[in-house]
Amino acid sequence: MLAGIPVEKHEVTVLGSVTRYWVYGPANADVTVVISHGYRGEHHGLEPVIAQLPSVRWISPDLPGFGESTPLVDVPHSIEGYARWLIEFFEILGLTGKAIALGHSFGSIISSQAIVLGLDTPRLILVNPIAISGLDGPKPMATRMTVWYYGLAGKLPERLGGFLLRSWFIVQFMSVALAKTKDKDLRRWIHAEHHNYFNRFASRDVVVEAFEASISANVSDFAARVPVPTLLVAAELDDITPVAAQYELVDLFPDATLRVLDGVGHLIHYEVPVIAADHIRQFIAKPLEP
Repeated sequence: MLAGIPVEKHEVTVLGSVTRYWVYGPANADVTVVISHGYRGEHHGLEPVIAQLPSVRWISPDLPGFGESTPLVDVPHSIEGYARWLIEFFEILGLTGKAIALGHSFGSIISSQAIVLGLDTPRLILVNPIAISGLDGPKPMATRMTVWYYGLAGKLPERLGGFLLRSWFIVQFMSVALAKTKDKDLRRWIHAEHHNYFNRFASRDVVVEAFEASISANVSDFAARVPVPTLLVAAELDDITPVAAQYELVDLFPDATLRVLDGVGHLIHYEVPVIAADHIRQFIAKPLEP
């Protein structure tokens, strides 16, 4: 399905980052969506969802410091830094006020703060939104281990710290923990995707700085100040944010709809892209209130 969608690769310099981005779908599409991907991800991550919506024009950049994009220079790799990068990315591409913002996981925090800081977008879509602090997730032991792991990687000599961060065993452990599907072929594919793309970061310092950013804020910090219609696509078995927190989060937005997907966790985009795409299709097709 993806092979049938036209795709182009481009680059633009934003706040000192040579930001590489991919454009999927027809140039004359009625709807354009700009993606902010998850932590340690890159533009490939949402392709299973993109494939389901070939009539949409998708713009999917690698966040600065990840994938093929170089790190930020003019601002730190903080949530606010990434949010300001997103605002300028919209402006440089002439998308301000036109394109819909979509954030997945870490990207849900970035896109939410960007709107609070002035990003002009007609709608907001959040997939696996981070509804509470990453330090307050449903698996406290795993959280403490993760914080310790990134802290250690940041204190070790850079080469050793980078080796620790890129460890095959760590990536496999993370992938096994997050995947909820019982389909063995799908699980193998998910693990392969993580091994292919999870280690594509510019440096040890960037990935540690971005991790610290990821636990410094969450969508609930900004929700009440997001004035645009918002779709939350959340998961019943999410190990990062408990589903109960998603029901609390949706009430903080002035205008939001929550869709909870049963039997899936933090990998909605990999495990149930068809269902996620159906909710997105319905949301973007709904007329905006005058």
